[in-house]
Amino acid sequence: MQYNADVKELKRRIREYVWNLLEKRNIARFPRPVYGRIPNFIGADKAAYNLSQMSVWQRSRIVKVNPDAPQQPVRLQALLQGKTLIMPTPKIRKGFILLDPETIPQNMLRKAATIRGAFVLGKIFDKEKALELPKIDLIVTGSVAVDKYGSRIGKGGGYAELEYAVFRELDKVNEDTPVITTIHDLQLIDRRLPREIHDLPVDIVVTPTRIIKTIEPYPKPKGIYWEILDKDKINNIPILKWLYNRKLKQL
Repeated sequence: MQYNADVKELKRRIREYVWNLLEKRNIARFPRPVYGRIPNFIGADKAAYNLSQMSVWQRSRIVKVNPDAPQQPVRLQALLQGKTLIMPTPKIRKGFILLDPETIPQNMLRKAATIRGAFVLGKIFDKEKALELPKIDLIVTGSVAVDKYGSRIGKGGGYAELEYAVFRELDKVNEDTPVITTIHDLQLIDRRLPREIHDLPVDIVVTPTRIIKTIEPYPKPKGIYWEILDKDKINNIPILKWLYNRKLKQL
């Protein structure tokens, strides 16, 4: 691949490269095909187990994990280990779901780790209610591609960045809150990935075979970059619209 296109086009090419590679090598798991998704992969449960053995995970009590399929084993590990789990609803349309394993029957934890089960067994926090969420100790996010410097490419919707930015605006995370991604080894790209100012870097990459602490990752976004955020997203995502109106009132 030649790294001479504009950033968004280059990201698109890298996504296509990774999706094609996972499908061609038959590494992808349901849901397939992986195009347009945070790809699920063979070994996602092993990556989740490797993460669960790390001290940064073990000392965290409140963890935020994305709702995509390859991170379902991470969500389950969190609940089984008694951690409070915060999961965004798809596209943040309904805010965030908090799952407290102390209020969920043991035989329902596996269901609670799924998107459908989380809606049933968790509590939804949207708009101003999100202020009541606890501070987050650790973030686990999905990726399409990552490099050893911590630059990350998602599926293109920008929701991982928005979720993080919302939590920065709510003072639930800060620059020191660790961000980890679980991926297949084939999703780790050898050379530097392109990035934009709002992109969320990762501190640690966990695969089924390795744990990689990234090399001097870029600073994390300090909040929402309203000037580059699509107005339709603001209007269609209630918590964003609420934050935007709150910001206007503070001016």
